[in-house]
Amino acid sequence: MSQISSICNSLKKAQASLALHTAAQKNHALQCVADAIAANADHIISANKMDLEAARQRGMSEALLERLMLDQKRIDSIVKSMGVVINQTDPLGEVTGGWTTPAGLQIRQVRVPLGVVCIIYESRPNVTVDAFCLAYKSGNAILLRGSSSALKSNKALIHVIKEGLKNAGFDGIEDAVELAEPAADHSDVQEILTARGLIDCVLPRGGAKLIQNVVQNARIPVIETGAGVCHLFVDESADQETACKIADNAKTQRPGACNAIECILVHQKIAFNFLPKLVEQLGDRVELRCDDKSYAIIGYSKKGRVVRGTDADFGFEFLDDIMAVHVVADVNEAIEYINSHSTKHSESICTNDRANARAFQAQIDSACVYVNASTRFTDGGEFGFGAELGISTQKLHARGPMGIKALTTTKYLIDGDGQIR
Repeated sequence: MSQISSICNSLKKAQASLALHTAAQKNHALQCVADAIAANADHIISANKMDLEAARQRGMSEALLERLMLDQKRIDSIVKSMGVVINQTDPLGEVTGGWTTPAGLQIRQVRVPLGVVCIIYESRPNVTVDAFCLAYKSGNAILLRGSSSALKSNKALIHVIKEGLKNAGFDGIEDAVELAEPAADHSDVQEILTARGLIDCVLPRGGAKLIQNVVQNARIPVIETGAGVCHLFVDESADQETACKIADNAKTQRPGACNAIECILVHQKIAFNFLPKLVEQLGDRVELRCDDKSYAIIGYSKKGRVVRGTDADFGFEFLDDIMAVHVVADVNEAIEYINSHSTKHSESICTNDRANARAFQAQIDSACVYVNASTRFTDGGEFGFGAELGISTQKLHARGPMGIKALTTTKYLIDGDGQIR
């Protein structure tokens, strides 16, 4: 039996036990884990520093290093997020529907765990805790397959998580979470993707290459999370000062995040006024890769980093301090452009035209569509979920930030008194 098969069999047994635990038992176990993470912050941060140093030596960009980094502030945020999940209502056993058939059968549709889930993710060691916490609360066992760049951080976190579960006594099930060490040839990923009967669902979370590999090769159910080619459209009626601030936040607050914008669209009637203001707002912090129309307006700016873009820059996830710029005729062209270039993650419009705002929200085919707000709010914590497994860009089962209910399904419970058909 392979290592992955052995781990999955152990997870299945653990999940069967976890499914019988009450909400109070799961909450106690999760609180013990949160306490253990807080108490072992120095150990976790020390391991993370080794990952960061190795990543720097390999030439990882600053934006991606920022995604990899853990410090005391982020440890505190992880613990706080766990507290939010702990305080949420346990979804298991929720009756989502019920009725009596003409034959007198009493039917209830109730919420149950998915079973054994796996998440394959890049960098972001905070995902290790978020995914475990959401899975445990929703009664699932979870296999975590992080990247080699975060291996020391993930090992430290899993050690502490298991320590916390052990501290919970009977309420903690240590075998409900396991870390798969990445193989150099990625053979472990292929084994995970073909683990029919052992893994009930897999979630990819990372760049486009990882996601497409999982979607194209999996023989088990996939909840697809999308790379983040997000857009901001500045409409003719927009408050331009507000639009500049939103663009700044959506691009620069965390440029390596999937909810950062990669392209800004500008209505042609305000382009001559707005684009110089945008350059002034961003300064040298962001490189603007312009289409012909926008380059004609700001191409010779001495205040910012402005270059002529290529076709490859539009519809591309930079994950860096780079943003494409495109001028459009109107809201209809903006909608058409976004729907043909986005990854169906998050899009935003800045406008004071209510009709354009509603048209944008109705016609944009993405998981999250904003009016006069930054796309950086597409996040489980910001949505009130405490943590998230990722941002689902598919249309079945779950869409947008995924909290505890995204790791559940339903089954029907039918009571009768001797009916036959």
